[in-house]
Amino acid sequence: MSLGFRFIYTGIRVRSMEESLKFYTEVLGMIVAEPLQKTPPTKGSVATLRSPNSEQVLELNHYEEESPFNSPYVNGEDLDHIAFDVQDLDETIKELKRRGVEVVVEPYAIGSEIGWKEAYIKDPNGIWIELLQRDSDALWRKTASGIEDSK
Repeated sequence: MSLGFRFIYTGIRVRSMEESLKFYTEVLGMIVAEPLQKTPPTKGSVATLRSPNSEQVLELNHYEEESPFNSPYVNGEDLDHIAFDVQDLDETIKELKRRGVEVVVEPYAIGSEIGWKEAYIKDPNGIWIELLQRDSDALWRKTASGIEDSK
């Protein structure tokens, strides 16, 4: 049974949002797809970038010291998470639990007060995977790059 996962982006944890934005935009030529914004539920900030003529997006994440998502920065361990769209978050989590997948953030545990519908699981290597249910009447959701995709 396929749960209908659709890969949407990679998120990396950065030590300095300002330096990282400058590097990725000025050195690598990426453009800002979604501007820097605070994320109070995670006590952090996020900006989303993409390369011209690319649908792939890169999410830069920075967490305040008191954030539960903050951990000591270690070179080579800066992958924050990858993310997938899902059509039904509750059913997906239920099925993943049945399959023995570790859920590290239950659905709606963070950000539900501002409309977030997300949960986090771990892959066998310990990499966090964000599962997002984004409401839309479209066949699939609009990506951060602004391109509509069909199922």
